Amino acid sequence: MALEGVKNIALWFMRPFQPRTKQYWRVVLLCFMAASTFWLLNALNKSYSTQTSYPIRFVYDENELVPIKPLPQEIAINVTGKGWKLLRKSLRVEVQPAEIYIRDLPRNNYLLGSALRPSLVNALDGLQLNFVVTDTIYFDFDPKVQKRMALRLDPSQKLTDNQHAVVGRVQISPDSITFTGPASLIDSLPDPFLLRLPEQTLTEPSKVPVPINYNYKSLVEADVEEAQVTVNVKSLVSEERQVLPELVNVPEGASLTLRPPIVVLRYQVLQDSMSLLNRSAFKVVLNYNRFNPIDSTLVPELVQQPRGIRNVQVWPNRVRVSRR
Repeated sequence: MALEGVKNIALWFMRPFQPRTKQYWRVVLLCFMAASTFWLLNALNKSYSTQTSYPIRFVYDENELVPIKPLPQEIAINVTGKGWKLLRKSLRVEVQPAEIYIRDLPRNNYLLGSALRPSLVNALDGLQLNFVVTDTIYFDFDPKVQKRMALRLDPSQKLTDNQHAVVGRVQISPDSITFTGPASLIDSLPDPFLLRLPEQTLTEPSKVPVPINYNYKSLVEADVEEAQVTVNVKSLVSEERQVLPELVNVPEGASLTLRPPIVVLRYQVLQDSMSLLNRSAFKVVLNYNRFNPIDSTLVPELVQQPRGIRNVQVWPNRVRVSRR
């Protein structure tokens, strides 16, 4: 019985909304839209005060100055104006940014919000500026400069294995590069500018394209993106040779015994130079003035070697000396 009563009450409330004709709901919808439109038009014709963001634009000579940090794009302000104007500004329709002129390199890297008031007043078409909400905006400009640097191969990079060697001068094309950008960033680049080959071991003459890699590419421009490095690589051959060391500065009348009596030289030579190598040109001396009385030894010194010899090692590194 209670449910029946609730149902009757609900039907009584819904009775006015029951369509009497097929066009009933269309008429209701049109009335609702008309009322909403009149309400909106009436509201937009009133004046309001509100806080909003407004675009700003820095105006400077791009040939003389360059920002090294992203510039602020907008600030917060409090304005009063008609609803139509506020709606247009909110939708960014035909909004003229407030222009901030930077004539020369600024002494300070900030501007107070109050200093922006004249630029904002000129840009706010039909709106009254009450106050600037943003306290301070920050920026960082640097003089725009150009600097030309020589290109060099990084001397710390090993290009070959132990069985090969770089012969002659490494050629780089182009041999220099020009950077354009903020002075402080360009001054931080190494001069000459060092190139590193992609990680690889060269075993033959090669031409290697090397990309120009550096920091701050979004701010610093280079007139060269890639350099061609030409390296002449040749094979090395390992050899050994026994040499009888020569005693020098020996006291008069002294008779000495060497153990071992010979030294072994281990070295490398370019494969295509083996036939030209003068192997008799090696000379090793034992200088008695440098005799070590603690262990009775002398250090063999290589004082002469043929041209083209590389990576020479002397064995043993000490020769024991005894008197007969």
